[in-house]
Amino acid sequence: MKVAVFGAGNVGAEVARRIVEKKLADVVLVDIVEGIPQGKALDILQSGPVEGFDCRIKGTNNPADIDGSDIVVVTAGFARKPGMSRDDLQAANANVIKGIAGNIKKFAPGSIIIMVTNPLDVMTYLAWKVSGFEKRRVFGMAGELDTARMIAFISMETGVPSSKIKAMVLGGHGDLMVPLISQTKVNGKPVDRCLSNEKIAEIIKRTANGGAEIVNLLKSGSAYYAPSASAVKMVEAVIKNKGTVIPSAVILDGEYGLKDTCIGVPAKIGRNGIEKVVELELTDEEKAMLLRSANSVKESIDKLKI
Repeated sequence: MKVAVFGAGNVGAEVARRIVEKKLADVVLVDIVEGIPQGKALDILQSGPVEGFDCRIKGTNNPADIDGSDIVVVTAGFARKPGMSRDDLQAANANVIKGIAGNIKKFAPGSIIIMVTNPLDVMTYLAWKVSGFEKRRVFGMAGELDTARMIAFISMETGVPSSKIKAMVLGGHGDLMVPLISQTKVNGKPVDRCLSNEKIAEIIKRTANGGAEIVNLLKSGSAYYAPSASAVKMVEAVIKNKGTVIPSAVILDGEYGLKDTCIGVPAKIGRNGIEKVVELELTDEEKAMLLRSANSVKESIDKLKI
């Protein structure tokens, strides 16, 4: 298998490293800055004898080198800076994604696209439109990251290991997320039996602002360990045909009563991409939140004038 990663920044380099260390596929790391993808790829390659992997990794500035890729992970774009909302990124990153999606269509027309670039839901929709791919072959990493953050915060508050906590976050990434509190369990118990409503509200707010909190702490740069892990979970689900249900930014066509938009929903991911959108039984409040989130994403999509 061959995976291309657009963007050799922190997220892209971590995605590439995790893929080869897990022995999932050979990787080509693409970036417009000369030397950066080549240097990082060489550094990762030299860790192979230590980590015990033989997968190949190549850095390049030439998009044509993605030829034959089975999966393309897109992390390229402008990073969010302190005080900058995801919407502030939209106009600048739209131009980046248009070019990348065009190159994917040209050089890797049979691939599956996994989007990471923010604003995630909008960029996933844009990549789908520009590439012309079937909607099952274009999806984004968002809900998995928000879910992981929420589980981590619940674990921090309760002292229960994250492996014993079940949660799922739908909707748009970040501020537009829809946490399914009705289905959140801690050691098999409903979360509201383990934490007060006030504490749950605090965790939800912290999860929604999870990326911004890290940006403000780092002062320069943004999160990359958790985002890369979330993206590679999707890569692995495709390569190993796992059929794992992962909350993903998906192009919807009637599921959850939504059409012609991209929003985070649980999706079964396998070798062909999105195999099935899983429609959960939501509370009336959760349905309303998902609709508001979808409408907000749709408004942002409309600004692209595709």
